[in-house]
Amino acid sequence: MKRTLALPGALALLATPSAWGTGHGTSTLIDLSTSVYGYLALLIFLLGYMFVVLEEHLALRKSKPVIVAAGLIWILVGLAYRQHGDPHTAGIELRRYILDYAELFLFLLAAMTFVNMMEERRVFVALRTWLVSREYSLRTIYWVTGGLTFIISPIADNLSTALLMGAVVLAVGDHNYRFISVGCINVVVAANAGGAFSPFGDITTLMVWQKGAVQFVEFFELVLPALVNWLVPALLMSLTVERSQPVGERRHQRMKKGGVTIMLLFLATILLAVMVHSLLHLPPVLGMMTGLGVLKIYGYYLSYHDPVFREQGHITHHHAENTTSHSMLRGDHTGVIRRFDIFKVVERASWDTLMFFYGVVLCVGGLATLGYLSNLSVLLYGSLGVDLANAIIGLLSSLVDNIPIMFAVLAMDPGMSLDQWLLATLAVGTGGSLLSIGSAAGVALMGQAQGTYTFMSHLKWSWAILLGYIASLFCHLWLSGF
Repeated sequence: MKRTLALPGALALLATPSAWGTGHGTSTLIDLSTSVYGYLALLIFLLGYMFVVLEEHLALRKSKPVIVAAGLIWILVGLAYRQHGDPHTAGIELRRYILDYAELFLFLLAAMTFVNMMEERRVFVALRTWLVSREYSLRTIYWVTGGLTFIISPIADNLSTALLMGAVVLAVGDHNYRFISVGCINVVVAANAGGAFSPFGDITTLMVWQKGAVQFVEFFELVLPALVNWLVPALLMSLTVERSQPVGERRHQRMKKGGVTIMLLFLATILLAVMVHSLLHLPPVLGMMTGLGVLKIYGYYLSYHDPVFREQGHITHHHAENTTSHSMLRGDHTGVIRRFDIFKVVERASWDTLMFFYGVVLCVGGLATLGYLSNLSVLLYGSLGVDLANAIIGLLSSLVDNIPIMFAVLAMDPGMSLDQWLLATLAVGTGGSLLSIGSAAGVALMGQAQGTYTFMSHLKWSWAILLGYIASLFCHLWLSGF
């Protein structure tokens, strides 16, 4: 269950192809999948992931069990290799996967900070206000929210976009539960489909880009299949949407100073990340962190020029924690000036998500070092064929988190062509739409629209989403000359 993607959109894995697969550098891996250590490691992984699945029932953050599982798995890996007279390979492999995660962590942190900064500047609230204030019918709002979700999610990530448009659906739907349910399903499908044709739309797409399997511009070959993936169920569901006028609340909220500048900085940072990767063959995280540095400098500017408000005799602001060197403000007697602080924005990053990715990367890496992924690659891609295997893996992503699935495929490195990598990316990115628990967007909207958009209300339209999924895969195969 993709309960955790806060990205938007997301995240970097090691860009050097030689660091992927079952053979890293000069270390030689041993197939230990049938050993006692292998069975214990697999059991630990399954138990850890069971806790992730039951996160909302147990109120236990998903990062906690996978971090513990990662540590135990690698201890077993070290013991297994040491028993076979190789005390060094486990350490070499672990350091490589930690490097994978380091790039993932920094990329995610930069992307999350930009998105949180735009949220703090009320960029998303201003967009929502504009949409709600239009005199559109419910059916028009249905198509506008779905279309904007499809367009915005490749840039702002599918989860953030789904939350934004879900808020619009709730605002205009008021007590029209049928519209809210169908509108949320439409947003979830559009968010996952839109995120499938951009490295910044979903974690899995960025992982594929970072690995070097698909270049940045090549992802746009998935635009038409992704559009089909959304439009097929959207057209079928739209038949149940009324043409009446919405009755939701219409509060007018404006964007804060600097919102447009931050959006432009985010676009420039994305461009820089793409350029350093495609032209200089440097990891994209370099561009993202450089852009984050520029954003921090702009945050310093905002800290001196952002409006300061006085409420009930105190100087207050959205980030109101810093006591500055200006101990007094003329005309005020609080003795404290509270200003905008960029580090407060950084603190709002989803740290549970970042720690969860640490556990996922190391757990899957440990299983790969024990030989499980190479065996799985032979089972799926050797016996079923690449296209069918990719389609099945996409369906599995509606039940199992797509991040470990895509990481496993990348670690298998089954020798796929560009079209086959694109098919895998499309399948894994959109397969989670089949169930409400199959994607971060679905899980987030279930929490946002509690009691209205539910697992069962989504399941009623799973047949239509499945038709869109199948149609999108055939569309890609047709475009690639299958």
